[in-house]
Amino acid sequence: MNATFVLGLGAQVMWMVVKLTAPVLGFGLAVGLLVSIFQATTQIQEQTLAFVPKIVAVIVALLIFGPWMLATMLDFSRNILGNLNSFIQ
Repeated sequence: MNATFVLGLGAQVMWMVVKLTAPVLGFGLAVGLLVSIFQATTQIQEQTLAFVPKIVAVIVALLIFGPWMLATMLDFSRNILGNLNSFIQ
C-alpha cells in the first residue's frame, strides 16, 4: 500500500460523500430558495417559515433516496472489505 493508493481511496471516499449528500442538499436548497422567494414577495419575515419546510424537505428526500443511499454505501463497503487482502499486500 503506497501513498498513491491511499490518496486514490480517499478520493473515492470523498466522491462517495458528495454523491450521497447531493440529493438531500439539493432538495433542501430548492425548498429554501422557494421559501425565500415567497418571503420576499409577501414580505413575511417569520423565522420558523424558513426552517420548517427545509426540515420537511430533507426528511422527504431521505425517505425517497434512502434506499439508494444505503445500497450505494453497502456496495462501497463490500468492495472495500472484499478487497482487504489486496490492500494489505
